[in-house]
Amino acid sequence: MKIYLVGGSVRDRLLGFPVHDRDWLVVGSTPEKMLKKKYQQVGRDFPVFIHPKTHEEYALARTERKHGFGYSGFLFNFSPDITLKDDLIRRDLTINAMAQDNYGNIIDFFNGKRDLKQRVLRHVSSSFQEDPLRVLRVARFAATLSHLGFYIAKKTLFLMKLMCMRKELLYLTPERVWSETKKGLCSPNPHIYFQVLHSCNALIYLFPEINFFYKKSLLCHFFINQKNFLRYSFFELSRISKITNNLDIRFAYFLQFISQIYSISRFNTKNYFFYKKPVLLVKSLCERLKVPKETQKIAIFLCGFHNFLQIIELQSSELIVNFFNIIDVWRKPDRLNKLIYLNFYYKNDLKNLNKNMTLGKLLKSMFSIIKNISIDSFINKNLFQGIEIKNELYRLRVKALNVWRNK
Repeated sequence: MKIYLVGGSVRDRLLGFPVHDRDWLVVGSTPEKMLKKKYQQVGRDFPVFIHPKTHEEYALARTERKHGFGYSGFLFNFSPDITLKDDLIRRDLTINAMAQDNYGNIIDFFNGKRDLKQRVLRHVSSSFQEDPLRVLRVARFAATLSHLGFYIAKKTLFLMKLMCMRKELLYLTPERVWSETKKGLCSPNPHIYFQVLHSCNALIYLFPEINFFYKKSLLCHFFINQKNFLRYSFFELSRISKITNNLDIRFAYFLQFISQIYSISRFNTKNYFFYKKPVLLVKSLCERLKVPKETQKIAIFLCGFHNFLQIIELQSSELIVNFFNIIDVWRKPDRLNKLIYLNFYYKNDLKNLNKNMTLGKLLKSMFSIIKNISIDSFINKNLFQGIEIKNELYRLRVKALNVWRNK
């Protein structure tokens, strides 16, 4: 029995990254032998074992053969005769197909070290195209490593397009898609994740709402000479990723511009407060991918209130207090913290705004004026009961905000 360190930990060590999780590969063993050595078996699809002391994962070397559709349609072979090379050749990228033995020697059958040096994301073998999840994984690696100059090899991108054309991505579960997307959003350059998926035609199957946004935004820009909101969305996602790692913020700041691909009738003033039409796209995306509820909420708020917030200097104090009520910042102040990085994206449309004032700073200043107004602010508490308390709080908050704004 031989044990090797494999996968991302070898890659990250060679790149000089800190290694957090280590994956181990066992060659020449069986489940029975592992259990005798007190390893604990986990996993239903194939045997993975937990080390009795370190609690790290040890997987038996295996081969796999495509049998059916999607990422789960495989038959596995865990024979002790499977070699290290047999196992490594089934991996996605050459930079993930290296191993390290007990003496620290790097075993590199597929030129992973060369591709690391040349900054290339290249598939190991033609079996790459058998697993549609690899389309998302490569997009995620591109987003994670693009700041180092990594790019996708032409043949690898061709195989990704081929997989999309065969519609294999439709067999991926929502949980798998969101898991990879979450990692992509948390990468140094999350906009690259979506750009890669767009370049290989994956968006139409995985994120039809974002694909619609792409097409609609480009058409509006080309035919109506409208602002390129697609460019805004990528710029904002890139900007915000340099400020915070918060998933809710990154996801919502990217999707907020969907509101701009629909025109608003000047006779329907409700849409200037909360625009429901684009929110339907965001809801559809979030519900299908089973996005966590709070992440959904922030994305829906920013998309629905996008137009309102961009011209907030022109809005009434009544509507501004209504906005704070709806997003429930009194009970959930962290939501306001997620808005503090917002900008005014169309400054040419604003006349009286201080050039150094961002939207996030303005919202924070407005809320600071009214956040401490409570029942204790009443001159005579006994005059109000039930709904009257809520109405009086609303009146006092609007009054205080008006006084502050008129200074």
